[in-house]
Amino acid sequence: MYGPSGPFAFMPLATLDRTPPAFFKQGPSAFTRLMFFSALAILLMVADARWKMTQPLRVVAATLLQPVQSVLLAPVRAWEMAGHYVAGVEEARALQSRTQQQLAAQSERVTRMGQLERENERLRELLALRPRIEVSTLAAEVLYDAPDPYTRKVVIDQGRRQGVTLGSPVIDERGVVGQVTRVYPVTAEVTLVTDKDAAVPVVNVRTQHRGVAYGLPQTTGMELRFMAGNADVQAGDELQTSGLDGIYPAGVPVAKVVSVDRRADSAFARIVLRPLAQPDSSRHVLLLQPMSARLPPRPEATAADAAAEAVSVSRSQP
Repeated sequence: MYGPSGPFAFMPLATLDRTPPAFFKQGPSAFTRLMFFSALAILLMVADARWKMTQPLRVVAATLLQPVQSVLLAPVRAWEMAGHYVAGVEEARALQSRTQQQLAAQSERVTRMGQLERENERLRELLALRPRIEVSTLAAEVLYDAPDPYTRKVVIDQGRRQGVTLGSPVIDERGVVGQVTRVYPVTAEVTLVTDKDAAVPVVNVRTQHRGVAYGLPQTTGMELRFMAGNADVQAGDELQTSGLDGIYPAGVPVAKVVSVDRRADSAFARIVLRPLAQPDSSRHVLLLQPMSARLPPRPEATAADAAAEAVSVSRSQP
């Protein structure tokens, strides 16, 4: 064993260098870095939410990465297109088969309809009935809602110059939408069937009972008023225009019965309806000529005219 002066001689502790080499330096602790970057992330999120600080950076990044995204998505899109193509071919074949079946059924119905129309014309001739009234139509587009917040009205892009008349019925592909209540040179105002002042004479398709449907603006629905509490009305009944008012042509769908409340303390039932058309969301509508423009004069008016003519003839004679 060597002495104090040998190679294993102990050195003073103060002379040892305990600092690690530069390669092994760890820097701040992991917890410190976690807290720092978490606070930085929160700060950036708040700054981006309030002041949109990273919006330009996002725009630049999206612009630069767009070609890369397109290249990476190309295989996915090709695979999806191939799948859609195969599914589309199968769907087209199935649709073609169904269409051919429907065309065969429709051709048979068209043949029967033509025969029925000819029989109807012969019967009308035998019974000396006047021919069915043809109603002229005019397409229109809804521009905007009326400025009055207490009514259900819309403005359309057809007016007096296009031949729109006051009282013209307005329908869409599902049923009655409303009625023209104001006419301007190039626009017109339509009162919807859900307005509080709207009233449409209707007939129950199932029972053929007539009534009047009024608007309910609070629920964007309608109500069949003044129906007896024991009236034969059920939920699901369809109501169509009766054509007795001289405005709406007969047979146009109006509404469907939603609920029937037969109150014991009232002689009338509360019948709530749901319009078959979509008055608040219809974009394109069809205007019909009022039936009064095509109907013959009322018998009262004809009799009054005949009496006035007889009086004038009697006065002219000596």
